Amino acid sequence: MNYGFVKVAASVPQVKVADCRYNASQIEKEIIIAEGKGVQVIVFPELCLTAYTCGDLLAHQLLLEEAEAGLMRILNNTRQLDIISIIGMPVPLNGALLNVAVVLQKGKLLGVVPKTYLPNYKEFYEERWFTSATDVQEKTIRLCGQQVPLGSNLLFETVDMTFGIEICEDLWAPIPPSSILALQGAEVIFNLSADNEGIGKHSYLRSLIAQQSARCMAGYVFSSCGFGESTTDVVFGGNGLIYENGILLSSGKRFSFDAQTVISEIDVERLRMERRVNTTFAACKAHCVSELPQRIATEYVNGKELNLTRSYQAHPFVPEGDELDERCEEIFSIQVSGLAQRLTHTHARSAVVGISGGLDSTLALLVAVKTFDKLGWPREGIIGVTMPGFGTTGRTYHNAMKLMESLGVSIREINIKEACLKHFEDIGHNAEVHDVVYENSQARERTQVLMDIANQTNGMVVGTGDLSELALGWATYNGDHMSMYGVNAGVPKTLVRYLVEWVARNSVDETARLTLLDIVDTPISPELIPADEQGNIKQVTEDLVGPYELHDFFLYHFLRSGFSPAKICFLAINTFKGTYDEATINKWLKVFFRRFFNQQFKRSCLPDGPKVGSISLSPRGDWRMPSDASPDLWLHTGEGIL
Repeated sequence: MNYGFVKVAASVPQVKVADCRYNASQIEKEIIIAEGKGVQVIVFPELCLTAYTCGDLLAHQLLLEEAEAGLMRILNNTRQLDIISIIGMPVPLNGALLNVAVVLQKGKLLGVVPKTYLPNYKEFYEERWFTSATDVQEKTIRLCGQQVPLGSNLLFETVDMTFGIEICEDLWAPIPPSSILALQGAEVIFNLSADNEGIGKHSYLRSLIAQQSARCMAGYVFSSCGFGESTTDVVFGGNGLIYENGILLSSGKRFSFDAQTVISEIDVERLRMERRVNTTFAACKAHCVSELPQRIATEYVNGKELNLTRSYQAHPFVPEGDELDERCEEIFSIQVSGLAQRLTHTHARSAVVGISGGLDSTLALLVAVKTFDKLGWPREGIIGVTMPGFGTTGRTYHNAMKLMESLGVSIREINIKEACLKHFEDIGHNAEVHDVVYENSQARERTQVLMDIANQTNGMVVGTGDLSELALGWATYNGDHMSMYGVNAGVPKTLVRYLVEWVARNSVDETARLTLLDIVDTPISPELIPADEQGNIKQVTEDLVGPYELHDFFLYHFLRSGFSPAKICFLAINTFKGTYDEATINKWLKVFFRRFFNQQFKRSCLPDGPKVGSISLSPRGDWRMPSDASPDLWLHTGEGIL
């Protein structure tokens, strides 16, 4: 299975100016190497058969004949290969000269795409030699003895994707041809370029490609001239770049003196899902596209075993790189702004937070503190309530108390054991039976306490449950499931852990820092079952429902990417290699889908809370699913995964 991936390549061969024989041999060599690596489509630079910098030699018949002869040799020598190649060359047509991309496969020319926009400013003067695609009336061209489709609106259809082509300056136009090609169905754009170097130009180019691939919700494969081009006036650095929906997948080494081919896999399945979800894409097509493209079918080829070269983040919700501080500050700002609006709108005088000494309640308390500080309200208006129960350990209890003390909030301690025992007596439940009644009654008792304190103090209960718990339904219905505003509703567990650690290292005094770091290191638990003989936590959540880092990975790729269980499993096996074996991943993936579907009823009546990232499970926002939807299709995929 290829799981929706298409392996593509951007090749930058060595060239010699006006030496078509040499250039053809170098192109052919890179095609053969790429075929051996399972590449399905490879693109080469603009005019690579002659070299871009031939100048007025481009008008000479001998050079044009040799270019066609070089193309013929490539056709003949790659006749047995499945790979599709896109090669740049000059082609004469009825007294005009075109700068084109030639698409070939298995000895056949599939199409010829001429350049639309010809730069004629500064160091460029292409109009001296070439004619634009807009001035070409012909729909076919004879090349290498074949009658071939000709046009800038050609779409090439493989069994796995549809792709289109633009050439260099086309990308720099206010409305690039790739925008129209994408609206017409192109999922991947290949660009043959001769982009010369200049100070700052490379970063601008990368931002341009990133934005175009994101705007088109497409893959974008860019190959530009490199070593061997004339350096009379400019230098070509040799750029090989592969993007997917605004994200750089792979790039080559600039200013390399050797040939290089950049390879990666574009996830066409995800691109299709992105377009289906984004209704603006279809609306734009209806308003902006009038001319129908010419569609060209490529040769069917047998699928090759997928060797995935691109990598995926193990923790896709957690920010990385130089923007860590900025992202964390932004996440807190979203949570704080949401809570501040709700507090001021309801004229609440207090914020009531149940503090367990665990991660989620800690983050909710930190958000409440920052909100009160920003509003200029005294922290005493935050009422932190710790409610020891049958499973509360000394570690979590002391952490809860120390954290509240260090942050300067009001503290209440209410032991719920006697109330729960009376409740067991009232309903006739044996307190020695530690079943779901035993556990959930504690969660509901705590919620009742918080709600009543909020009524007492003209306040509101700030919910602590996070996005991962909502996905798994790991909350007691009408217990910790309920609040008056859930500040963590858009924050998954892996990100909760990271945010608490980030605050510990950046925003609090030493006492609070040590407490927060110990909370981060504490096993995640609802603490509803009595501790063991040594007083340690006996009920560890991740032993029961699985590692949260796996569930967050599953959640992201199920909701954000729309992937099947088989594909999610495949990606998880590749991403967590050495951490979890295949059997473990299969086990918890099945748990994820079973719980995700069965627990939808809890999300259908979810309290208000702010969306933080690209995923939300709010029934009023991103996720509308019937509570009785069947999980069978996802649990029994027919692919032998679950």
